[in-house]
Amino acid sequence: MKRLLSCQRLRRVVCSKALLLAVVAPSTLPPVLAQTASSPAAVASVSAFDVRAVQAVLARGDSAAAAGNLPEARRYYDQARDASKQLLGFYRDLSGAFRGLDARIPREMDDKGRQVLDALVQSNLRLAALFRRQNQPEVAVPLLVEVVKTMTPTTEVGRKAYQQLLEIGFASTPYTAPSANPN
Repeated sequence: MKRLLSCQRLRRVVCSKALLLAVVAPSTLPPVLAQTASSPAAVASVSAFDVRAVQAVLARGDSAAAAGNLPEARRYYDQARDASKQLLGFYRDLSGAFRGLDARIPREMDDKGRQVLDALVQSNLRLAALFRRQNQPEVAVPLLVEVVKTMTPTTEVGRKAYQQLLEIGFASTPYTAPSANPN
């Protein structure tokens, strides 16, 4: 029974990685994914599974938005957002598995998680800007709230997201960050 559960977990991880690979680099996905995804070798072949891949998808979205192709830009930003969330979970899980055993690994995973979190925030901000550009501010609100919640209003990006919520009319009380104490 334990072996069966282990195989099921491995399949889920492989399928998750294959899904991200399909998002990040569709041309590199093998046509017979269903046959190869169940083998452990398929796990080793997934190489574009990091923050650089997410940033590449964001760049594709930026190019599409600059060209005026907003539906394609939205698709890329959604893909970057989904991939970021998935990577965050994997880094968090791996960090937790090694906590108390080898401090280097949780530190590395936490650093990678922070980089991916920044990519997630950027994808949320780009999606929110895209929705505002399409006169759909109500769709931008949850994305901006997520940025404020994730980054806190004390950071510059958190303040900018809250400022956008003010501009949309979702919030009406301006936030002024406390001044730095000179002492």
